Amino acid sequence: MRPPVYPPKPSPGDRIAVISPSSGLPGLLPLPHELGLERLREEFGLHPVEYPTTRKMGSTPMERADDIHAAFADPTIKAVMASIGGDDQITVLPLLDRDLIRANPKPFFGYSDHTNLLIFLYNLGIVGYHGAGVMTELGRPYALHPLTAHSVRAALFTSGPYELRPAERYRDTARDWADPATFDAEPDAQPANGWIWHQPERIVEGRTWGGNLEILSWLLMADREIERDPTAYEGGVLFLETSEELPNGEEVFRILRNMGERGLLARFPALLMGRAKAWSFEQPNSLEARRRYAAEQREAVLRALAAYAPQTMAVFDVDFGHTDPQLVIPYGGLVSVDGPARRITVTY
Repeated sequence: MRPPVYPPKPSPGDRIAVISPSSGLPGLLPLPHELGLERLREEFGLHPVEYPTTRKMGSTPMERADDIHAAFADPTIKAVMASIGGDDQITVLPLLDRDLIRANPKPFFGYSDHTNLLIFLYNLGIVGYHGAGVMTELGRPYALHPLTAHSVRAALFTSGPYELRPAERYRDTARDWADPATFDAEPDAQPANGWIWHQPERIVEGRTWGGNLEILSWLLMADREIERDPTAYEGGVLFLETSEELPNGEEVFRILRNMGERGLLARFPALLMGRAKAWSFEQPNSLEARRRYAAEQREAVLRALAAYAPQTMAVFDVDFGHTDPQLVIPYGGLVSVDGPARRITVTY
Protein backbone atom coordinates (compact mmCIF):
# COMPACT_ATOMS: atom_id res chain seq x y z
CA MET A 1 0.00 0.00 0.00
CA ARG A 2 1.40 3.41 -0.97
CA PRO A 3 1.67 6.01 1.82
CA PRO A 4 -1.39 8.28 2.06
CA VAL A 5 -1.09 11.82 0.71
CA TYR A 6 -2.20 15.03 2.37
CA PRO A 7 -5.14 16.72 0.63
CA PRO A 8 -4.95 20.48 -0.07
CA LYS A 9 -5.75 22.67 2.95
CA PRO A 10 -8.47 25.32 3.12
CA SER A 11 -7.81 29.00 3.72
CA PRO A 12 -9.80 31.51 5.79
CA GLY A 13 -12.78 32.58 3.71
CA ASP A 14 -13.34 29.12 2.23
CA ARG A 15 -16.45 26.97 2.56
CA ILE A 16 -16.36 23.94 4.86
CA ALA A 17 -18.94 21.15 4.79
CA VAL A 18 -20.58 20.24 8.10
CA ILE A 19 -22.12 16.77 7.90
CA SER A 20 -23.53 14.10 10.21
CA PRO A 21 -22.39 10.73 8.84
CA SER A 22 -23.26 9.06 12.15
CA SER A 23 -25.98 10.81 14.15
CA GLY A 24 -28.15 13.85 13.52
CA LEU A 25 -27.91 15.07 17.12
CA PRO A 26 -27.65 18.75 16.05
CA GLY A 27 -31.41 18.49 15.44
CA LEU A 28 -32.06 17.49 19.06
CA LEU A 29 -29.37 19.59 20.74
CA PRO A 30 -28.89 22.74 18.67
CA LEU A 31 -27.07 24.88 21.26
CA PRO A 32 -23.55 23.38 20.99
CA HIS A 33 -24.01 22.91 17.25
CA GLU A 34 -24.90 26.55 16.66
CA LEU A 35 -22.02 27.63 18.88
CA GLY A 36 -19.63 25.45 16.90
CA LEU A 37 -20.85 26.91 13.61
CA GLU A 38 -20.44 30.43 14.99
CA ARG A 39 -16.86 29.70 16.00
CA LEU A 40 -16.07 28.24 12.58
CA ARG A 41 -17.21 31.57 11.15
CA GLU A 42 -15.89 34.03 13.73
CA GLU A 43 -12.71 32.39 15.05
CA PHE A 44 -11.57 30.39 12.02
CA GLY A 45 -12.95 32.57 9.22
CA LEU A 46 -14.64 29.66 7.43
CA HIS A 47 -18.13 29.47 5.93
CA PRO A 48 -19.87 26.30 7.20
CA VAL A 49 -22.30 24.62 4.80
CA GLU A 50 -24.82 22.15 6.26
CA TYR A 51 -26.25 19.22 4.31
CA PRO A 52 -29.72 17.58 4.36
CA THR A 53 -28.95 15.06 7.12
CA THR A 54 -26.81 17.31 9.31
CA ARG A 55 -29.71 17.95 11.71
CA LYS A 56 -31.85 14.93 10.82
CA MET A 57 -32.21 12.13 13.34
CA GLY A 58 -32.88 8.69 11.87
CA SER A 59 -31.47 9.41 8.42
CA THR A 60 -30.79 6.34 6.33
CA PRO A 61 -27.26 5.15 5.52
CA MET A 62 -27.89 6.09 1.87
CA GLU A 63 -28.94 9.62 2.79
CA ARG A 64 -25.77 10.07 4.82
CA ALA A 65 -23.65 8.60 2.02
CA ASP A 66 -25.27 11.09 -0.38
CA ASP A 67 -24.18 13.96 1.88
CA ILE A 68 -20.62 12.65 2.00
CA HIS A 69 -20.55 12.38 -1.78
CA ALA A 70 -21.98 15.87 -2.24
CA ALA A 71 -19.48 17.40 0.17
CA PHE A 72 -16.45 15.77 -1.49
CA ALA A 73 -17.67 16.38 -5.04
CA ASP A 74 -18.38 20.12 -4.61
CA PRO A 75 -15.26 22.01 -5.80
CA THR A 76 -16.19 25.02 -3.65
CA ILE A 77 -15.97 22.93 -0.46
CA LYS A 78 -12.38 22.86 0.81
CA ALA A 79 -12.73 20.70 3.95
CA VAL A 80 -15.30 18.44 5.62
CA MET A 81 -16.08 18.32 9.35
CA ALA A 82 -18.43 16.01 11.25
CA SER A 83 -20.94 17.42 13.70
CA ILE A 84 -20.70 14.58 16.25
CA GLY A 85 -20.25 10.81 16.38
CA GLY A 86 -22.70 7.94 16.77
CA ASP A 87 -22.66 4.18 16.49
CA ASP A 88 -23.68 2.94 13.03
CA GLN A 89 -21.43 4.55 10.45
CA ILE A 90 -20.26 1.07 9.54
CA THR A 91 -23.55 0.75 7.60
CA VAL A 92 -22.60 3.76 5.46
CA LEU A 93 -19.21 2.45 4.32
CA PRO A 94 -20.47 -0.05 1.69
CA LEU A 95 -22.46 2.73 0.01
CA LEU A 96 -19.55 5.10 -0.55
CA ASP A 97 -18.20 5.80 -4.03
CA ARG A 98 -14.47 5.18 -3.74
CA ASP A 99 -13.66 6.64 -7.14
CA LEU A 100 -15.55 9.88 -6.44
CA ILE A 101 -13.85 10.44 -3.08
CA ARG A 102 -10.41 9.39 -4.35
CA ALA A 103 -10.74 11.91 -7.20
CA ASN A 104 -11.73 14.73 -4.81
CA PRO A 105 -9.50 14.45 -1.73
CA LYS A 106 -10.27 16.89 1.08
CA PRO A 107 -9.31 17.17 4.74
CA PHE A 108 -11.91 15.34 6.83
CA PHE A 109 -12.22 16.00 10.56
CA GLY A 110 -13.98 13.60 12.93
CA TYR A 111 -13.34 10.93 15.55
CA SER A 112 -15.09 8.20 17.57
CA ASP A 113 -17.57 6.56 15.12
CA HIS A 114 -15.83 8.48 12.33
CA THR A 115 -12.97 6.02 12.69
CA ASN A 116 -14.97 4.26 9.97
CA LEU A 117 -14.59 7.10 7.48
CA LEU A 118 -11.01 7.85 8.53
CA ILE A 119 -9.88 4.28 7.86
CA PHE A 120 -11.85 4.34 4.58
CA LEU A 121 -9.91 7.45 3.52
CA TYR A 122 -6.64 5.88 4.65
CA ASN A 123 -7.33 2.94 2.35
CA LEU A 124 -7.94 5.39 -0.51
CA GLY A 125 -4.56 6.98 0.15
CA ILE A 126 -5.94 10.16 1.80
CA VAL A 127 -4.77 11.54 5.15
CA GLY A 128 -7.67 12.40 7.47
CA TYR A 129 -7.80 14.17 10.84
CA HIS A 130 -8.89 12.45 14.04
CA GLY A 131 -10.58 15.13 16.15
CA ALA A 132 -12.42 18.46 16.07
CA GLY A 133 -16.17 17.75 16.14
CA VAL A 134 -18.44 20.77 15.63
CA MET A 135 -20.63 20.05 18.68
CA THR A 136 -18.05 18.49 20.95
CA GLU A 137 -14.91 20.59 20.53
CA LEU A 138 -15.93 23.73 18.64
CA GLY A 139 -19.17 23.90 20.65
CA ARG A 140 -17.33 23.64 23.98
CA PRO A 141 -19.06 25.61 26.76
CA TYR A 142 -17.87 29.14 27.48
CA ALA A 143 -14.83 29.21 25.18
CA LEU A 144 -12.63 27.06 23.01
CA HIS A 145 -9.81 25.50 24.97
CA PRO A 146 -6.59 27.22 23.79
CA LEU A 147 -4.75 23.90 23.29
CA THR A 148 -7.63 22.55 21.18
CA ALA A 149 -7.97 25.77 19.20
CA HIS A 150 -4.25 25.89 18.40
CA SER A 151 -4.18 22.27 17.24
CA VAL A 152 -7.35 22.58 15.14
CA ARG A 153 -6.10 25.77 13.52
CA ALA A 154 -2.76 24.17 12.66
CA ALA A 155 -4.42 21.04 11.26
CA LEU A 156 -6.91 23.05 9.22
CA PHE A 157 -4.64 25.66 7.68
CA THR A 158 -0.99 24.61 7.90
CA SER A 159 1.26 21.83 6.65
CA GLY A 160 4.35 20.50 8.36
CA PRO A 161 5.55 19.37 11.80
CA TYR A 162 3.51 20.20 14.90
CA GLU A 163 4.68 19.22 18.36
CA LEU A 164 1.94 17.95 20.64
CA ARG A 165 2.00 19.39 24.16
CA PRO A 166 0.51 17.70 27.23
CA ALA A 167 -2.38 19.52 28.88
CA GLU A 168 -1.86 20.96 32.35
CA ARG A 169 -5.51 20.30 33.22
CA TYR A 170 -8.22 18.19 31.57
CA ARG A 171 -11.93 17.46 31.74
CA ASP A 172 -13.95 14.33 30.99
CA THR A 173 -17.23 15.27 32.70
CA ALA A 174 -20.06 17.20 31.02
CA ARG A 175 -23.16 19.23 31.71
CA ASP A 176 -26.57 19.20 30.00
CA TRP A 177 -26.38 20.52 26.44
CA ALA A 178 -30.09 21.33 26.52
CA ASP A 179 -29.55 23.86 29.32
CA PRO A 180 -28.39 27.30 28.11
CA ALA A 181 -26.68 27.87 31.47
CA THR A 182 -24.21 25.10 30.57
CA PHE A 183 -22.53 27.44 28.10
CA ASP A 184 -22.12 30.38 30.48
CA ALA A 185 -19.29 28.98 32.60
CA GLU A 186 -15.88 27.41 32.01
CA PRO A 187 -16.13 23.63 32.44
CA ASP A 188 -14.61 22.03 35.53
CA ALA A 189 -11.13 20.55 35.10
CA GLN A 190 -8.50 18.71 37.12
CA PRO A 191 -4.70 18.33 37.00
CA ALA A 192 -3.52 16.21 34.08
CA ASN A 193 -0.16 15.06 35.53
CA GLY A 194 1.52 14.64 32.15
CA TRP A 195 1.89 11.70 29.79
CA ILE A 196 3.02 8.27 30.98
CA TRP A 197 5.83 6.65 28.97
CA HIS A 198 6.51 2.91 28.66
CA GLN A 199 9.85 1.70 27.25
CA PRO A 200 10.91 5.16 25.99
CA GLU A 201 14.38 4.11 24.88
CA ARG A 202 14.14 4.90 21.18
CA ILE A 203 12.66 7.13 18.49
CA VAL A 204 9.90 5.75 16.30
CA GLU A 205 8.74 7.49 13.14
CA GLY A 206 5.87 6.21 11.06
CA ARG A 207 2.36 6.76 9.79
CA THR A 208 -0.57 6.65 12.16
CA TRP A 209 -3.32 4.05 12.09
CA GLY A 210 -6.02 3.17 14.61
CA GLY A 211 -8.66 5.44 16.14
CA ASN A 212 -11.48 4.45 18.45
CA LEU A 213 -10.87 0.98 19.87
CA GLU A 214 -14.53 -0.07 19.97
CA ILE A 215 -15.07 0.91 16.33
CA LEU A 216 -11.94 -0.96 15.26
CA SER A 217 -13.29 -4.05 17.01
CA TRP A 218 -16.54 -3.77 15.04
CA LEU A 219 -14.67 -3.38 11.77
CA LEU A 220 -12.66 -6.47 12.61
CA MET A 221 -15.84 -8.42 13.34
CA ALA A 222 -17.40 -7.28 10.07
CA ASP A 223 -14.15 -7.95 8.18
CA ARG A 224 -14.33 -4.47 6.69
CA GLU A 225 -11.61 -1.94 5.73
CA ILE A 226 -8.82 -3.65 7.72
CA GLU A 227 -6.15 -5.42 5.71
CA ARG A 228 -6.07 -9.18 6.21
CA ASP A 229 -2.30 -9.14 5.82
CA PRO A 230 -1.03 -7.39 8.95
CA THR A 231 2.32 -6.63 7.35
CA ALA A 232 0.53 -3.82 5.51
CA TYR A 233 0.86 -1.82 8.75
CA GLU A 234 4.49 -2.67 9.45
CA GLY A 235 6.40 0.17 11.10
CA GLY A 236 3.38 2.38 11.71
CA VAL A 237 2.37 4.17 14.91
CA LEU A 238 -0.81 2.79 16.43
CA PHE A 239 -3.06 5.29 18.19
CA LEU A 240 -6.11 4.22 20.18
CA GLU A 241 -8.78 5.79 22.38
CA THR A 242 -12.01 4.68 24.06
CA SER A 243 -15.42 6.32 24.25
CA GLU A 244 -18.04 7.39 26.77
CA GLU A 245 -19.40 3.82 26.66
CA LEU A 246 -16.53 3.09 29.08
CA PRO A 247 -15.38 -0.40 28.09
CA ASN A 248 -13.85 -2.02 31.17
CA GLY A 249 -10.25 -3.11 31.39
CA GLU A 250 -10.98 -6.73 30.60
CA GLU A 251 -12.91 -5.77 27.46
CA VAL A 252 -10.05 -3.54 26.33
CA PHE A 253 -7.61 -6.39 26.90
CA ARG A 254 -9.76 -8.83 24.93
CA ILE A 255 -10.02 -6.50 21.94
CA LEU A 256 -6.25 -5.99 21.96
CA ARG A 257 -5.71 -9.72 22.45
CA ASN A 258 -7.74 -10.40 19.32
CA MET A 259 -5.71 -7.80 17.44
CA GLY A 260 -2.60 -9.55 18.73
CA GLU A 261 -3.84 -12.96 17.62
CA ARG A 262 -4.45 -11.46 14.19
CA GLY A 263 -0.84 -10.29 14.10
CA LEU A 264 -1.66 -6.60 14.21
CA LEU A 265 -0.15 -5.40 17.49
CA ALA A 266 3.36 -6.58 16.73
CA ARG A 267 3.47 -4.50 13.53
CA PHE A 268 3.51 -1.20 15.44
CA PRO A 269 6.75 -0.23 17.22
CA ALA A 270 4.92 2.57 19.05
CA LEU A 271 1.46 3.04 20.54
CA LEU A 272 -0.19 6.32 21.55
CA MET A 273 -3.07 5.77 23.97
CA GLY A 274 -5.55 8.60 24.38
CA ARG A 275 -6.56 9.77 27.82
CA ALA A 276 -9.23 7.34 28.99
CA LYS A 277 -12.77 8.70 29.00
CA ALA A 278 -13.91 7.66 32.49
CA TRP A 279 -17.24 9.45 33.04
CA SER A 280 -20.62 9.49 31.32
CA PHE A 281 -24.16 10.53 32.17
CA GLU A 282 -24.97 6.82 32.51
CA GLN A 283 -21.89 6.20 34.70
CA PRO A 284 -21.12 9.45 36.58
CA ASN A 285 -18.00 8.11 38.28
CA SER A 286 -16.35 9.91 41.17
CA LEU A 287 -12.86 11.31 40.71
CA GLU A 288 -11.37 8.32 42.52
CA ALA A 289 -13.40 5.90 40.39
CA ARG A 290 -12.24 7.70 37.24
CA ARG A 291 -8.61 7.39 38.29
CA ARG A 292 -9.11 3.71 39.04
CA TYR A 293 -10.76 3.16 35.66
CA ALA A 294 -7.85 4.81 33.83
CA ALA A 295 -5.32 2.75 35.75
CA GLU A 296 -7.19 -0.48 34.96
CA GLN A 297 -7.26 0.42 31.26
CA ARG A 298 -3.54 1.17 31.26
CA GLU A 299 -2.82 -2.17 32.96
CA ALA A 300 -4.96 -3.97 30.34
CA VAL A 301 -3.05 -2.35 27.48
CA LEU A 302 0.31 -3.18 29.04
CA ARG A 303 -0.80 -6.78 29.57
CA ALA A 304 -1.71 -7.11 25.89
CA LEU A 305 1.57 -5.51 24.78
CA ALA A 306 3.56 -7.83 27.02
CA ALA A 307 1.90 -10.83 25.38
CA TYR A 308 1.92 -9.72 21.73
CA ALA A 309 4.24 -6.73 21.24
CA PRO A 310 6.81 -6.72 24.05
CA GLN A 311 9.16 -4.35 22.19
CA THR A 312 6.51 -1.69 21.54
CA MET A 313 6.96 1.72 23.12
CA ALA A 314 3.75 3.20 24.52
CA VAL A 315 2.61 6.64 25.68
CA PHE A 316 -0.51 6.90 27.84
CA ASP A 317 -2.85 9.80 28.61
CA VAL A 318 -2.08 11.61 25.36
CA ASP A 319 -4.66 14.36 24.90
CA PHE A 320 -6.72 13.07 21.98
CA GLY A 321 -10.09 11.37 21.61
CA HIS A 322 -12.92 11.79 24.13
CA THR A 323 -11.17 14.36 26.30
CA ASP A 324 -10.89 18.12 26.73
CA PRO A 325 -8.59 19.67 25.60
CA GLN A 326 -8.25 17.60 22.47
CA LEU A 327 -5.31 17.43 20.10
CA VAL A 328 -5.89 16.53 16.45
CA ILE A 329 -4.06 13.43 15.19
CA PRO A 330 -3.46 13.11 11.43
CA TYR A 331 -4.82 9.71 10.39
CA GLY A 332 -2.28 8.17 8.04
CA GLY A 333 -0.01 11.16 8.58
CA LEU A 334 3.54 11.13 9.80
CA VAL A 335 4.35 11.12 13.51
CA SER A 336 7.61 11.02 15.44
CA VAL A 337 7.56 9.51 18.94
CA ASP A 338 10.82 10.49 20.61
CA GLY A 339 11.12 8.44 23.78
CA PRO A 340 14.43 9.81 25.14
CA ALA A 341 13.25 13.42 24.67
CA ARG A 342 9.62 12.63 25.69
CA ARG A 343 8.31 14.41 22.59
CA ILE A 344 5.56 13.63 20.09
CA THR A 345 5.56 15.50 16.78
CA VAL A 346 2.87 14.99 14.16
CA THR A 347 2.84 16.29 10.59
CA TYR A 348 -0.29 18.19 9.61
